[in-house]
Amino acid sequence: MVKQQRLRSSSAEAVGWGAVALLWATALAVPCFAADPYAYFDWDVTYITASPLGVPQQLIAISNQFPGPVMNVTTNWNVVVNVLNSLDEPLLITWYLVPDRFGVCLFVCFADGIWCLSDCLVIRDGIQQRKNCWQDGVLGTNCPIPPGWNWTYQFQVKDQIGSYFYFPSLGLHRAAGGYGGITVNNRDVIAVPFGKPDGDFTLFIGDWYIRNHTDLRQALDDGKDLGMPDGVLMNGKGPYRYNTTLVPDGIDHETVKVEPGKTYRFRVHNVGTSTSLNFRIQNHNMILVETEGTYTAQQNFTNLDIHVGQSYSFLVTMDQNASSDYYIVASARFVNESLWTRVTGVAILHYSNSGGKASGPLPDPPNDFYDKTFSMNQAKSVRMNVSAGAARPNPQGSFRYGSINVTQVYVLRNMPPVTINGKRRTTLNGISYSNPDTPLRLADQYNKEGVYTLDFPTRPLDRPPRNGTSVINGTYKGFMEIIFQNNDTTVQTYHMDGYAFFVAGMDYGEWTEDSRGTYNKWDGVSRCTTQVFPGAWTAVLVSLDNVGFWNVRVENLDTRYLGQELYLRVVNPEDHSNKTEMSMPDNVLYCGLLRNMQTFNLPTMQAADTSWLSNFGFFYHICRRLAVHFNVDFGLYCYFL
Repeated sequence: MVKQQRLRSSSAEAVGWGAVALLWATALAVPCFAADPYAYFDWDVTYITASPLGVPQQLIAISNQFPGPVMNVTTNWNVVVNVLNSLDEPLLITWYLVPDRFGVCLFVCFADGIWCLSDCLVIRDGIQQRKNCWQDGVLGTNCPIPPGWNWTYQFQVKDQIGSYFYFPSLGLHRAAGGYGGITVNNRDVIAVPFGKPDGDFTLFIGDWYIRNHTDLRQALDDGKDLGMPDGVLMNGKGPYRYNTTLVPDGIDHETVKVEPGKTYRFRVHNVGTSTSLNFRIQNHNMILVETEGTYTAQQNFTNLDIHVGQSYSFLVTMDQNASSDYYIVASARFVNESLWTRVTGVAILHYSNSGGKASGPLPDPPNDFYDKTFSMNQAKSVRMNVSAGAARPNPQGSFRYGSINVTQVYVLRNMPPVTINGKRRTTLNGISYSNPDTPLRLADQYNKEGVYTLDFPTRPLDRPPRNGTSVINGTYKGFMEIIFQNNDTTVQTYHMDGYAFFVAGMDYGEWTEDSRGTYNKWDGVSRCTTQVFPGAWTAVLVSLDNVGFWNVRVENLDTRYLGQELYLRVVNPEDHSNKTEMSMPDNVLYCGLLRNMQTFNLPTMQAADTSWLSNFGFFYHICRRLAVHFNVDFGLYCYFL
């Protein structure tokens, strides 16, 4: 199971250990301090067998949990996650928070609960924050963790608050699970624009297939659609049996237990494959208060469309009579509802004094027959609370994004799938992204040419579609306008790693220069994921202050797998002393053109016998660095131990 978070004081502990006491005495001779607490997680990513929809199938679990554990941390905490890949294929985990600023320290663990801090990049007041894409967990920045290996992610949730999630980023893994929540709480000294809730619930909603991720991949490789999902899961469980015809007997469902009169915060994440879902709680109003790290202007919703990859949090007061339980519903949107009836997730809201089980029909979803613009108007109504502070006391609206001159404009157009070299592919501006064997950031680090090209077109071009590894060349400290133009027939959700952007506008039709006249330049919500409706556009504005390679991708897993993504490269040409980007971590993995540099391979072991694996890797790292630094031959100790 997941180890309990362990918080340590800012000073490193000096611990001696037998034959290597001299080594550690030397290592600790130079003190290293960090101002913010640390949270540690040990995760074993494995397959398990479960039956969320009544049929046994293979899932991806985090330390035998599905969904994975919620990482409950606070602004500015440092997070260390040791991941053991017990799958039979390579693995990466990406973090759906906005990593504007990271701080990294390397740790050595002598024994359970005894840690030593070493090799720090210390975050202090007055010291410039360092930027880092090395921990992003996508193929553009990281080599995958091979089966049987472990790797340690290390990052700081600097200046962040809010509701996010993590998930495995390779090859449709998320369609099999492996996801979990990230809750970043405010520091006590920062005012929150609402009263403290009486409880906090995390809900994962998402469409689900009984076929495993390898079968889904094969279908896409064969040029097929994935087809209609088999259902919708809520917290990894199937629907409550609200209909004896549609829902078979014996399916486990989620139950949220509450007390009458109390107010709870619900953090809701759509972690599905491709389906937009309408979320609602029967007979209860939901006050939207936050989305992806931004406090929103508070307003009541009886239902809200949550698109793939999006996260929202609501305050819900238990103000109804408890004659019976209530339905919590997540149903498919923008589909033929008569055919997609089974693609509905149903959980139960249970008052402690409830008089009976929920029964009767589910609460109605929105009816788009009479109002085709309902969902878009709902999305436009989600705005930033400009007077509230978030991670810092200054108001969120103090950054006047609407008055900044735009320095770069990109119109990114997606189309229905096309055939390229005999294969079904998806594109942005006619380019279907192909992942090279060597991560882009590593290629830059070692000056490897030919891995990618800096020629991504600023507008769609009239030319045949092609495969390529074409990258946007962003201007450091520039201000970029990105227009996502969706010329497909389904909702596309776009995410940008490394940044939060301001959603300035959206509308149906083709975007033109005149469309800027409709932009919201005052309180557009700042987030990292936005929906783009079919036959419509969404415009976002982003300040390019984060050096690195950053993934811009569609969150619909099928279209992303087929090539609908790209990378944004942001380099500070005046940074010759590595102040605006953190150094490459010492535990970096090598692959592709650099595979011969992988000099140390962690041993492959059974998951049940890996409690010491992380300690070994860190210990080796410290031995090696000390040997180089002090010009002393500790090699015998390093390899022997």
